Amino acid sequence: MAKGATQPEVVAKAAPTPIETMVAERENCPFDLRRMTYAVGGGKYDVELKEKFMVEIQRDPNFKLDDIHDLSKNQLRERTMAKFGSMVHYVVNERLDIFQKRMELISIADPGFWTRFGVHYGLFLGAIRSGATSNQFSYWLEKGVLDLRGMAGCFGMTELAHGSNVAGLETTSTFDEGSDEFIIHTPSVSATKWWIGGAAQTATHCAVFARLKVKGKDYGTKTFIVPLRNPKTFALLPGIAIGDIGKKMGRDGIDNGWIQFTNVRIPRAYMLMKHTQVTRDGQVHEPALAQLTYGALLQGRTAMVADAANVSKKALTIAIRYAAIRRQFKVGHKEFESQILDYPIHQRRLLPLLSQAIAMGFTAIQMTQLYNTMTAQLESFGPDSDESETKEVLERLKETHSTSAGLKAFCTWNGLETIEKARASCGGHGYSAYTGLASMYNDQAVQATWEGDNTILALQAGRSLIAAYGDAKKGVELPGGTAYLNALPKVLSSKCTSDSKAVDLATMDAGWACVAANVVKKASDAYESFLKQGMQKDEALERCSQERFVAAKVHTIGYIFRKFREGIDELAKKEPKESGVVETLERVCRLYGTWSIEENAAHFLKYKFYSSEQMDVISAEVDSLCATLRKCAVPLVDSFNFSDHIINSPLGVYSGDVIKPLLEREPLVLDDVDEMDLDSELAEIREESEEEKKE
Repeated sequence: MAKGATQPEVVAKAAPTPIETMVAERENCPFDLRRMTYAVGGGKYDVELKEKFMVEIQRDPNFKLDDIHDLSKNQLRERTMAKFGSMVHYVVNERLDIFQKRMELISIADPGFWTRFGVHYGLFLGAIRSGATSNQFSYWLEKGVLDLRGMAGCFGMTELAHGSNVAGLETTSTFDEGSDEFIIHTPSVSATKWWIGGAAQTATHCAVFARLKVKGKDYGTKTFIVPLRNPKTFALLPGIAIGDIGKKMGRDGIDNGWIQFTNVRIPRAYMLMKHTQVTRDGQVHEPALAQLTYGALLQGRTAMVADAANVSKKALTIAIRYAAIRRQFKVGHKEFESQILDYPIHQRRLLPLLSQAIAMGFTAIQMTQLYNTMTAQLESFGPDSDESETKEVLERLKETHSTSAGLKAFCTWNGLETIEKARASCGGHGYSAYTGLASMYNDQAVQATWEGDNTILALQAGRSLIAAYGDAKKGVELPGGTAYLNALPKVLSSKCTSDSKAVDLATMDAGWACVAANVVKKASDAYESFLKQGMQKDEALERCSQERFVAAKVHTIGYIFRKFREGIDELAKKEPKESGVVETLERVCRLYGTWSIEENAAHFLKYKFYSSEQMDVISAEVDSLCATLRKCAVPLVDSFNFSDHIINSPLGVYSGDVIKPLLEREPLVLDDVDEMDLDSELAEIREESEEEKKE
């Protein structure tokens, strides 16, 4: 080089753009993406329905979502009610199973609207459908309950002093023989109906849970349809007092309110009498099997298992796509900064949760099938049913109740934890409302409380497990989810005998059966011990509540693993091996199994199913599977099949181009102060105030 010549500048090669990075993430996918979408989405028919719904929702101006974080409480409520018109068309014209699939998607797009709409069609109409006689059901259909003609319902169960304890509700319904009417009354402030979705502004009728009192005798809680407002003017009817609960942690599109009744009279026929009947002369006929009335309450729990899986999938779609395009720090001799999804600790943060979301999705499909079977049996069940059919119906109801209780509790907790961990994994952007994860957490939080407080439901599941253990000891053949107890006492002492088989799906299945059987036994032994000390059954159950909770938790995790595995086994019978779908899902299942075992290592060591050395094998397998599944993590979340409109997050866009939507977010358009003509409005308010004073 000549003297005085300058050294040529070395220009560093630019890192791939986010869009280029995302394209690379989708190359060399080890499975057929479309077939994987069918596998995790419930099949080809359900997937194509979902895609049809996504197009329709995106093109409906009422379902505009990108400005939702800037709307006030009142604006959210207005938009919620505007959506009713679109949905009424579908509920009237679509088969129920298809409409339920539509609402399952809407629950992910707009949880507030899903809840308000579900209060009417799921809870209010559901109460009528399950509790009304055929003539009563026809009457309410004619009144407009299906197409919202002059009727919008709410569900009046919860009171200020009682929620989970439905038997302790205080609102009364006293039969007046002289007028052939029921008198609905709130006897105390603590009996005020509270948290009633739709009550504050929009509901015209309420399915009220109240204590039936006839001739001085209390027959417990029954359901009554009580008009609240004039359907034309929306003025409150005599004896009805309603207030607005106001802003909440999330789901502000719902107008939650409180209701007090002061000697409100309704016709006798407004009591739902499919199960309990009150005659004109005050004779009360109760069902021989009171537990048959509980079946309708399980619909919400079943839907929430699917919802927990779906919100987890949505949150992880955002977090994993962002982790794939986000680069931070150089590691080793890499040319560019590393994608944060390449860091083993980040894989550990997200990929086990991904396996859990897929496992819950498979379980939700089978839980829904169990519920539908039970519902069909209940609807065909009648006074002429024989002893065999009665026994079968009761067993199915008992299994559905206990299974849905545990799944609702632990799946909704899983969903809430997944959203928060996904949000935190996005760093500073995760704190932005526009990322969508903060509001998703706020909207999901209530799932741990309504439709049964999670801790209470877990204890109910634990109580059922104690009863199942007692039956198993007597030699009763147990069905479904508790079938592992049929192997007593052998199952209690089973062990993993080979390190090489420690992570096999069959071995892990046996491990969950062993550990679940042992924790259930521990709860049962504690219960029996307290009974021997002279305690009453309820007191003994409360004293062993911790053991019941642990039993429910371990049993439910094992149940989810088992249902995931069974789902894959069924899929393998028809899925071509060369598609790579089954092989990949088996890896996902193995990750869920090993990770959940690692998370609950104390039980597996305590009951000696695994040795401490084998637990090291389990942990090493979690690391290995995270590294393997990282290579197809983006295609896996792609298989969840959410459009950008449904994802509604700049960090989770399909293309990976997160910068553009972050910078070009459309500002919320507010009315100009001058255009609002505040002076005129204030003058009108003053005039109205003066008129009221004169009156």
